[in-house]
Amino acid sequence: MFNALIVDKGEDGKTSAQVKQIGLDDLPEGEVTVAVDYSTVNYKDGLCIGPGGGLVRNYPHVPGIDFAGTVEASSDDRYAVGDKVVLTGWRVGEAHWGGYAQKARIKADWLVPLPDGLDARRAMAVGTAGFTAMLAVMALEDHGIKDGPVLVTGASGGVGSVATAILSNLGYPVAAVTGRPESADYLRELGATEIVARTDLNETVKRPLEGERWGGCIDAVGGDMLARLLGQMQYGASVAAVGLAGGAGLPATVIPFLLRGVNLLGIDSVMQPFENRQRAWGRIATDLPMDKLDAMIQPATLSDLPELGADILKGQVRGRVVVDVNH
Repeated sequence: MFNALIVDKGEDGKTSAQVKQIGLDDLPEGEVTVAVDYSTVNYKDGLCIGPGGGLVRNYPHVPGIDFAGTVEASSDDRYAVGDKVVLTGWRVGEAHWGGYAQKARIKADWLVPLPDGLDARRAMAVGTAGFTAMLAVMALEDHGIKDGPVLVTGASGGVGSVATAILSNLGYPVAAVTGRPESADYLRELGATEIVARTDLNETVKRPLEGERWGGCIDAVGGDMLARLLGQMQYGASVAAVGLAGGAGLPATVIPFLLRGVNLLGIDSVMQPFENRQRAWGRIATDLPMDKLDAMIQPATLSDLPELGADILKGQVRGRVVVDVNH
């Protein structure tokens, strides 16, 4: 028997989350069984722990869209007992039982070998948020980052924190957008060279184009802010869109795309092919400074997850939560 965070739904339709003991026979089918060492907390996890948010259809359920650990059993030749692996995406933790348990059983296709230079704890300090940040940086690089600051919105969150640290480490000046003035010192420690107040960007203006300010952008907000910053991008610059904390609508015009050649790049981390996952995790191991990653970590255990799930939905979690499932 082993511990797992079980989310269940009562006859009244309300969900509850508790740490309970389950057995191997309770796990879903899959080619690889992993002894989970660490997981993390993402916005989707908050939805799955709480009311479900439309993500969980079948109860009881084990959330946790990320995990890292050691292969304990495998019927797939690609993975042997003792291999270190990491998993993000593939709707694990939503449609399939996830990483908030001491053991997980999943499809071999969903795993990525843990790259050299990255242990399980730091891999979960990265998690889906950091993996998404690296995908966004790679997309900007592929399209050419222009001279001038790279704007990072939602900078004190999971994606933004890792993106700020990576971009700074690569030598780019970073303008970090935050609605929390108390996060300014934290963002500067991660490498931000400029702090931009959220209120400076979150209103829609009638002018489709403003002065050319940003050489690139990683945007976790969407909505009015994304519409505004499109008109501030330098000629030929790109925006990597990774989130919609500010809404799914985009009250913008096509003028920035037509007159300045701005690129809007959509970043999906869930269904990324294996080769690009390997590329991203390899870059994370070399391009994310580990001292800055360690400074982002907020430690937690399985029993902390119900409260943390509620906190992340309120925007009250800074940096990266690392969940030690064995304590």
